Amino acid sequence: MAFYKKLSPFYNLALFYFIISFLLRIVLFFHPITQSSFNFIESLKIFSLGLIADCFVFTIAGLFLWLYLIFISDTKYSKPYGYIILGVFIILFLYVASGKSIFDEYGGALPKIVLIFIGIKTILFALFLFLPKKRSKIRFWLFAFVIFLYVLLILQNAISEYFFWNEFGVKYNFIAVNYLIYTNEVIGNIMQSYPVVPIFSGLFLITGIVTYFILKKSRIYIDKIPTFSQKIKISVLYIFLSIISLTAIPILAKTENSKNIFVNELQSNGLYKFYLAFKNSDLDYFKFYKTLPTKEAFAILEKQFTTISGQKTNRKITSDSLENHKNVVLITIESYSAEFMKMYGNDKNITPFLDSLAQKSLQFTNLYAAGNRTVRGLEAVTLCLPPTAGESVVKRVDNKNKFSTGNIFKHKGYNVKFMYGGDAFFDNMKDFYSGNGYTIVDKSSLSSEEITFSNVWGVCDEDMYNKAIKVMNTEAKENKPFFNHIMTVSNHRPFTYPENKIDIPADCKSRDGGVKYTDYALRKFFAMASKQPWFKNTVFVIVADHCASSAGKTELPLDKYRIPAFIYSPGIKAEKYNQLMSQIDLMPTLFGLLHFDYESKFYGQDVFKSDYKPRAFIATYQDLGMIRDNVLTILSPKQQVKQYQLNVIPEKGVAPEYQIHYEEKALKKERTDLVNETISFYQTASDILKRKAYQKL
Repeated sequence: MAFYKKLSPFYNLALFYFIISFLLRIVLFFHPITQSSFNFIESLKIFSLGLIADCFVFTIAGLFLWLYLIFISDTKYSKPYGYIILGVFIILFLYVASGKSIFDEYGGALPKIVLIFIGIKTILFALFLFLPKKRSKIRFWLFAFVIFLYVLLILQNAISEYFFWNEFGVKYNFIAVNYLIYTNEVIGNIMQSYPVVPIFSGLFLITGIVTYFILKKSRIYIDKIPTFSQKIKISVLYIFLSIISLTAIPILAKTENSKNIFVNELQSNGLYKFYLAFKNSDLDYFKFYKTLPTKEAFAILEKQFTTISGQKTNRKITSDSLENHKNVVLITIESYSAEFMKMYGNDKNITPFLDSLAQKSLQFTNLYAAGNRTVRGLEAVTLCLPPTAGESVVKRVDNKNKFSTGNIFKHKGYNVKFMYGGDAFFDNMKDFYSGNGYTIVDKSSLSSEEITFSNVWGVCDEDMYNKAIKVMNTEAKENKPFFNHIMTVSNHRPFTYPENKIDIPADCKSRDGGVKYTDYALRKFFAMASKQPWFKNTVFVIVADHCASSAGKTELPLDKYRIPAFIYSPGIKAEKYNQLMSQIDLMPTLFGLLHFDYESKFYGQDVFKSDYKPRAFIATYQDLGMIRDNVLTILSPKQQVKQYQLNVIPEKGVAPEYQIHYEEKALKKERTDLVNETISFYQTASDILKRKAYQKL
């Protein structure tokens, strides 16, 4: 038997993929949204380089097919190996089913997915082992299913690329990544927008027909399973081609350099574009959102910051009092919604310490988180910048040497640190903070003796706070003020924490338990801190990174962005600031309270200044919102704009300043002034980042 026939599953599927990709390019080439004409060279580039890119991408996508095929064998079912392998599968299954496996630490659906996968593998292996006469038939149907799955995914991807192009006029970008995050909303939108039943009926019918023909030409692989030496040859060939593909794909992507954007998009491979979007988290504001002429956008911004000029936000912040270089400890609490606290209407008593501390602090009762992820909260308090489209600056390639709160403190002679109980590599935090002048203290900084409890996210908050106290005691001896930014981890799924700390058992793994333990750990931290000599000369800023959930009936449900925030210092006057404000305003307001003189680039403002105009920014990865004058304005891709009148839905027994639920009723008449202000904020912020004009001074 010729060796090349052993490669039939690969080359038959590859041929099908190339045909579908070619046909898709033809369709997109002549699509009405492709408002461009192409000369011969451009057309040749689209289809020739596009085909080469498809070859390399399919090679990488064939990884799972290769793994499946090389493990097809009859030898592993012979005695005693078959029984040993089956035993291992059963032990793995029982381990995962016990509910105490490593996968349970991650929470969510992962343990179930792993359990189902191992369960299926165990059942299939048992069938092959105990039913040797049925082995060839079972193997055929399993082989057919794998081919069917690959064909289905190829066709489904082509359909997805078509509809994405039909909507946006480009191949996959960060919006496509975002669609995977908001699955419920996206599926609902698809169900309502397209004839799903006919499309999927046709899809499965075509998949079945194509699978039948590919099976006829490829089943030689399972009828005469390759020998061990042949599998070695197949593997060497596949690995060699994969190495070439991994090297060539990025090089080929650099040839997408035409001035005609449609040429670049049609030439590109959709799957690789999706990978790049996932990796780079980039969403070009100027390509997808409503814009104003640049000068007009900055002119509107100038009305918000009266001392700026030109296309930048640089301005001088001055105080009429002496600077106060107190130590500052900023604590961003993981997933901490306002609705957890008593004053906002919660009756479960899960935040007793913070409820009491708030009454002794400067409270910001009407503050909104900038986004719905930790990196958005970190970006807000560190860069004091509106949440621009796509991923947070924290996770972008260009995330270093930015104008930041740490930068201000360093200029004032402070030691600056970022403390995190987990691995700071997560969410690119280490790269971001170290690249902006912060010293990192994370889980790796703790000795084994300093760790009493940990889960997949890192050490418990108590352990991190104990470490923080030690670090601050050392810093206090250096005769320099310190700024330490602490990010908590315990209020996060799987909500595991040390036993016998609170009255909610640790094995409940409940959100309430996570919240209450977080509160308990903070009480312990303040109890320790109050005994230190530096305590009376320290300001504590406490704020959530984001809410526990962002799901709601509207694109940007206000109650899912309302977070608690307050500033505490021994001897501080307890009061409430009830005006609307954003998470990005918190640190500039602190600088005002410390009477700092500095040159600022921040979009965040000192809310106590007379020229502050109340507004707040809230966003997802693609919907960019601004609240002002009881109106929520939302900018979305495809230059869409929506506006909602906000009417409070009062909750009995809750003071007016703590009401968090609003009815969002679509405006009948557009508030153009608010639309332009919203565009101004987001467009200029995107422009400044794009031009790298938000670098440290």
